[in-house]
Amino acid sequence: MANAQIEAIRTMLKENPVVTEGASLDDMRKGLDAMGNMVPRHADVTCEVVDAGGVDAEWLTANGGDPARVLLYVHGGGYLLGSVQSHRVLLERLAVAISGRVLALNYRMAPEHPFPAAVDDSVAAYRWLLKQGVRPESIAVAGDSAGGGLAIATLVALRDAGEPLPACAAPISPWADMEATGASMETRAAVDPMVQKGVLLEMAKSYLAGADAQHPLASPLYAELSGLPPLLIQVGDCETLLDDTKRLETRLKEAGVDATVEVWDDMIHVWHLFAPMLDQGQQAIDKIGQFVKKHTA
Repeated sequence: MANAQIEAIRTMLKENPVVTEGASLDDMRKGLDAMGNMVPRHADVTCEVVDAGGVDAEWLTANGGDPARVLLYVHGGGYLLGSVQSHRVLLERLAVAISGRVLALNYRMAPEHPFPAAVDDSVAAYRWLLKQGVRPESIAVAGDSAGGGLAIATLVALRDAGEPLPACAAPISPWADMEATGASMETRAAVDPMVQKGVLLEMAKSYLAGADAQHPLASPLYAELSGLPPLLIQVGDCETLLDDTKRLETRLKEAGVDATVEVWDDMIHVWHLFAPMLDQGQQAIDKIGQFVKKHTA
């Protein structure tokens, strides 16, 4: 049953935390990347390393899919951790769900490359796609956690630069407030096995490196959001970042953006990563696939 599935995952995360106090950054990066090796590679997806306009990236292509349909994906990990490898299980399943190609970025991370390096890389990769002849109306943008906030920041940066915007975007459990001021930071702390306020603020400090925590491209909660394409935002009811999404929803609708928000009962932060052992993980990925196909048809 689904409840037993999510409880088993909670237990696993508590016994084997990825982010631990006192652990070195290198050890945490290796630990998160190791998650990508725990599941066999998807038989229906081919992978190819590529230089996307100066950004290290990888194409993940669904066999028999439409190569014209592209999902630009930016991984989570607090802007300090994560990679294509750590998120491979999610990326491969997204490629199949959209029946197309995923361009997954290994964007530059803090503390070596603080804000706005990640935004610059995401924008550069999008411009590279356009130069390759991919039409903006065939592109979607997505990301999880820090990558969810980065996906929205990318849309804002592209709009402000006068670039043609992608067809849609699908942020997952987005981190949109560098100051972690949402009420759910406290109200969901006891049920979130992955993200806690103290660690989040330390990650924000490292990423910002002195920049304004309310800069719209760091905390898109404070961005002017008008003119953005349709968004599907998925978030779990059992995560501290819940109120980042709820406040974003209010801001997006005030700006006249077509934003659909799904709050998934019992789900934890980026539960999609556990799709091989969690029914709702695959169901959420499939919903993203349907959304992307609808808007890139």
